[in-house]
Amino acid sequence: MNCIKEHFTKTLEVKQSKFIAHLLPYHDYDKTLQELKTLHPKARHFVVAYRYLNEFNQIVEHSSDDGEPKGTSGKPSLMVLQGKDIINTAVIIVRYFGGTKLGTGGLVRAYSDAVNLVLDSADILQYIQKIEKKISFEYSNIRVVEYEASVLEVDIVDKVFGDKVLYSLQASKNSMDKLLDILERGVSVVE
Repeated sequence: MNCIKEHFTKTLEVKQSKFIAHLLPYHDYDKTLQELKTLHPKARHFVVAYRYLNEFNQIVEHSSDDGEPKGTSGKPSLMVLQGKDIINTAVIIVRYFGGTKLGTGGLVRAYSDAVNLVLDSADILQYIQKIEKKISFEYSNIRVVEYEASVLEVDIVDKVFGDKVLYSLQASKNSMDKLLDILERGVSVVE
């Protein structure tokens, strides 16, 4: 499976209609859709498709034609994501109507081409399932923990400073195990 980490955008023009495709991580989907609707008040359609893994490791998929003829926009966009095995990713295509009707086949091609165009410009990464752990340690170990976490590509997603330091970590199982082995004396796992 593959995924992306950043927001990418490309524009396709077909018979004076503009198809502005936005490819983004799924966790930014709701916020970005609202922003795009504000930025493009004259756009006719906001076609969406997304795929993500839920808490049970099942793929959840959704697509919407947003007023385009049924099955001509959302489903073809979703099928492109499926074909490239993209996960935890959403695509939003903003369409400005150019005055010439494209027909159902033309719409399917235009939306598929717009998604393929933005995918071709994106940095596609291999999806790695991550686990989360919380660790507690003394203030004197902050530098060591942060250095080893950066070397092993372990993300520090939250920091709490109290009597001791509490970090929430996220990484692949392999990287997390290596980090905890290296830090075993100075760190205790909370969760």
